Amino acid sequence: MVNDEIKKMEDKQVPRGRIDLIGCGRLGLRIGINLIQVHRGGPKVIAAFDGQKIDGGDVIFTMLGAESGQNKPDFLRQLCTHDENFRLIESHPEYIDESNLDLIKGDVVIIVIAGGNTIPTAAKIIKHAHENGAKTIGTAGIFGFGNENIEIKDISEYDDSNPAVEELRKEGITENHLILTTNKLIRDNEPVTPYTLDEVAKIITMTALKLLRDKND
Repeated sequence: MVNDEIKKMEDKQVPRGRIDLIGCGRLGLRIGINLIQVHRGGPKVIAAFDGQKIDGGDVIFTMLGAESGQNKPDFLRQLCTHDENFRLIESHPEYIDESNLDLIKGDVVIIVIAGGNTIPTAAKIIKHAHENGAKTIGTAGIFGFGNENIEIKDISEYDDSNPAVEELRKEGITENHLILTTNKLIRDNEPVTPYTLDEVAKIITMTALKLLRDKND
């Protein structure tokens, strides 16, 4: 009887659902690796999106054996050694824009794109994901030396002091979107350290897994 109950619990703790990872740079790669390693649950499918190729400045990639010129989502798929029937990495080596929003199908959508003004694109992704009933997580400044207080809460809970949050609100994102920030932005003249990225990736991973579990229970 006890063994039967244990078997029932084990059968429930299998990969379910899909997480879309929009952006596979230094932060996205860390999140992807975290998700790949989840045991007793986690996503059945991780869909990774990024049009950028790896170069010599992508040190975390090259440390893990990536080759220059390789597509970033392809490298994440390469790192996953699971049988595809257990956990599948979908590689999409392309940027998301208005023309291909239909590729986003995740139960949870993580948006970690960087470089230039990414807020209008992020807003379009969020709106599309919400139309599909997905939960969304993004960032609004993750600069800092590594000892910053990291916040994660709904966009509706932030005051007006973070310009990245305010820009998202101007794009129509005012609720039901989780934002993580160190409250340090490029204007603060602080670096983005691997310590900060590790901690941010950890928090985003944990949050995404909880959202995925709640959506698939």
